[in-house]
Amino acid sequence: MKTISISRLKATLSEQLEHVARGEVVVVTHRGRAVARIVPVGESEPGTRELAELERAGLVRRGTGRLDSSFWRIARPKDDRAALRRAVEEERETSW
Repeated sequence: MKTISISRLKATLSEQLEHVARGEVVVVTHRGRAVARIVPVGESEPGTRELAELERAGLVRRGTGRLDSSFWRIARPKDDRAALRRAVEEERETSW
């Protein structure tokens, strides 16, 4: 991933578009803050190409975004010792 300021992008637009055409992502900054990302056509999110390759290889399967209605009737797992709650509390105490 390449980072470039708006002023530099204006001066070298053709060159930057060549990078994008080769599959590179260009992040555009304004006063040091990222404001835009130029990506190859068909690649809306970083990692899209890699995910497609993994899918073709049969290593991953993309979800449909829908859950079967039976999912909501599945019983939640029991946590009698409240281990999850304690782990979250501990992380919050040490992280803040």
